[in-house]
This record gives sequence, structure tokens and C-alpha cells, in this order.
Amino acid sequence: MDLFQIFLLIGAGTLGGAANAIAGGGTFFSFPALLAAGVPPVMANATNSFAIWPGNAIALFSYRDELGKHRTSLPWLLSAGLLGGGLGGWLLVQSSDRSFMSLVPVLMLVATAAFAFKSRMLAFIRYFLAHSHHSHRILTIVLTFLVGLYGGYFNAGLGIMLLAALSLGGIEDHHELNGMKNLVSVSVSTFSVIILIISGVISWPHAWVTLLGAILGGYLGGRYARRISKSWLERIVIGMGSLLTVVYAIKVYSI
Repeated sequence: MDLFQIFLLIGAGTLGGAANAIAGGGTFFSFPALLAAGVPPVMANATNSFAIWPGNAIALFSYRDELGKHRTSLPWLLSAGLLGGGLGGWLLVQSSDRSFMSLVPVLMLVATAAFAFKSRMLAFIRYFLAHSHHSHRILTIVLTFLVGLYGGYFNAGLGIMLLAALSLGGIEDHHELNGMKNLVSVSVSTFSVIILIISGVISWPHAWVTLLGAILGGYLGGRYARRISKSWLERIVIGMGSLLTVVYAIKVYSI
């Protein structure tokens, strides 16, 4: 790496870490930076998954009390997340750079849509639960597995998709839902990252530099979260995601 690439990855990691601490969407900053630094697509995605993992894990310490209220459902949801994340990580390792890159515009579009329509999606689920008298436990577990599969393959938007899936379980308390989301997200990312490490598809120099930025950004984001407008940050993330979707679509599909 040259000096420009080091500063690029530290800067992108810092922005991504701060975004994740406040609103989510850090992958929209770190993944494109890794590609711009010359890391091949599959390796860039794997490296990004490793770099953002600690931030998700650290967030768990804030939700220990809330998680204790769901001991009966946690084993099923964690198992679904682990299996999905592991399978997603395995599929990423099996992908060629060309085949993975051909999916990037679609994956970016899905993640951007999740951010853009998060409120409507959660409102629809609440309406659905209010007018339904059936248990949705099986559906919640299946959706958690599918979201875990997506998250193990490509991490952007994982938290929001998990919020939607877990909401079907009938959890109404915001803090309990966030705690469950963070725990399942860590289980998804952990199994996926283990597979990526074993498979040797992580570029360690780029990973450590990006991780350094992400830690700095997570600290700054947590410290100054109340001074930063979450709604404005979400708009920036959506704008960034939309721009990247178009740019990568032109790059991939015009060849």
C-alpha cells in the first residue's frame, strides 16, 4: 500500500465506523474504498467484513439486560443466523471476482432500498402483527436464516433487514429489538468471518488499516451521536448507496 491508499482506507473506515455507530450503512464507505485501493472484489468484500466485525461485537455490551429477557427464543435465532452467515461466507469464497462483481449493483440496490424504506417496512410489519392472530415464530427463524445468508455474503444493510425479520417475533420494545438485532448480526458475521479467514481471502494489510479507521469512527460516532442528525446521515447513506448502485451498474453491465 502507498500513502494515499492508507489515508483513503483510514478515512473510509472512520466514516463507516461513525455511520454504523449512529445509523448504519458503513459498508457504503469502506467497501468502495477497498476496491479503489486495488483490492480484488471478493477479497475487498471479505476484508470489509472483517474490518467492521468488532464494532458490531462491542455494541452488545449495552444490551445485556434486554437480551436476558429472550433466553427461550435466542438459541433458535442464533442458530439460524449462524447457519445463514456460514453458508453466505462459503458462497462468497466460492465466487469468482467477475461473478461477485456482477451481483454488486443488485446487492447495493437491495441494501439502499432497505435504508430508504426502513420506516415503512417496520410500520407494515407492526400493522401485519396487529391484524394477525397466528404465531410467526417459524417465519421469523426462516427469515433470520435468509437474512443471515445475505449478510454472510454481503454485509451492507444487514442490521436493518434483521430488524424487519426479528420484528415478526412480536418484540415491541425498541431496546430489546436492537439488542437481539446486534446479537444475531454478530453471530452471522462471526461464522462468516471465520470461514473467510480460514479460506485466506482477507487482505490483512488493508484489513488492519480499515479496522483502525472503523474503531476511530465508532468512538467518534458514539461520542458525538447526539450532535449529529441521524436523519441527515441516513439521507447521506441512501444517496451514497444510490450513487454507487448506478456507478457499479454502468461499470459492470456496460462491458
